Amino acid sequence: MDSIIKTTVAIIGAGPSGSVAAALLVKKGYQVVILERSVFPRFSIGESLLPQSMEFLEKAGMFDELAQEPSFQYKDGAAFNNDKLSTVVDFTKKFSKGYGTTYQVRRDKFDKILADKCENLGVKIYYQTEVKEVKQKQECVELKVLSLPDSKYFTIKADFILDASGYGRVLPRLLNLEYPSEFPVRKACFCHIQDNILDKKYDRDKILISVHPEHKDIWYWLIPFADGKASIGVVAREEQLQNSDNDNNEILWRLISEMKHLNHLLKNAEVVSEVQSISGYSANVKSLHGERYALLGNAAEFLDPVFSSGVTIAVKSAYLAVEVLDRQFQGEIVDWEEEFSEPLSKGVEVFKTFVRFWYDGGLQDVIFKQKTSAKIKAMISSILAGYAWDESNPFVTNKARRLQTLIELCRE
Repeated sequence: MDSIIKTTVAIIGAGPSGSVAAALLVKKGYQVVILERSVFPRFSIGESLLPQSMEFLEKAGMFDELAQEPSFQYKDGAAFNNDKLSTVVDFTKKFSKGYGTTYQVRRDKFDKILADKCENLGVKIYYQTEVKEVKQKQECVELKVLSLPDSKYFTIKADFILDASGYGRVLPRLLNLEYPSEFPVRKACFCHIQDNILDKKYDRDKILISVHPEHKDIWYWLIPFADGKASIGVVAREEQLQNSDNDNNEILWRLISEMKHLNHLLKNAEVVSEVQSISGYSANVKSLHGERYALLGNAAEFLDPVFSSGVTIAVKSAYLAVEVLDRQFQGEIVDWEEEFSEPLSKGVEVFKTFVRFWYDGGLQDVIFKQKTSAKIKAMISSILAGYAWDESNPFVTNKARRLQTLIELCRE
């Protein structure tokens, strides 16, 4: 491995935002390298995609590869259940234009497909590498990188860096950009199962979001895959997901047993992976960009996973950043705040608003309301399908006020 590697763009992280950004840049003729700490395939949560993300995966030339993976489950909506009421949000009946269907994916396979596509396009991916330092120079930005297998360092010199490191949040840590999220600290316990669901009413074409019958701030995901496996998880405040032994397996299945409907569906389930946990995952940063760098996806801000917005925000941020960066490389004067941060943040703020109203119970009242106009349902469906940037939707442009009014009407 060369001690100094020069490139036009260095991307930290080979997940969805990194891979989509790399593919888009290569298609525009730029030299790109990716630095990835893990070895692919590797496990990750965020397995239920939203239809809006398909637009950006298609732009990156990755759509066909996804359609060919047999384990990826067709998805056309979301089902909700709280042991008293059940309802369905149909993404194909959304207000916004664009894709109405997507996939539920094993992230180990999904991320590897995207990364392999990048390599096929000519992107060099350095796996098992960790960025230790970043230095701003007048003519470039330098990354000091550790090769984990042989404990040797090398230097990347790039004209620009895109941080797509996800939970690793490399540049936010190295450049002291982090600050606490506005959301309370929550914890998720999760695993993969062979679900063995026999209930003929169960719809594998939808993610199932279940709400604890007594505690509205405890919710569960059940994400089926086409091979008979599924991802199951529970999210709650940290103190609600504790026991004397800190046994994640016991915590997960105890809480599932408290959900009559979910417990019924999973009565024959077999655990096929270790029950893991993650806590304090919501985060924020002081700025999404700086001199010769920009932050993508979860490296910039990771929201609560209740609406599966992670991959959509990731690939949207990649697309926006590449468009601005391309014009900058062409010699145009660009404004990263106006052309990247503000447009990206508009959609993120919509998701934030919906997350906040979910946990105070108001959005749950809207979702479970049996009689709502078809037009309102279509507008809400659009947000839940990922179209949080569609400003023709009143719930995007006047999100908090419109949603609060709708909640009050539903509660009457």
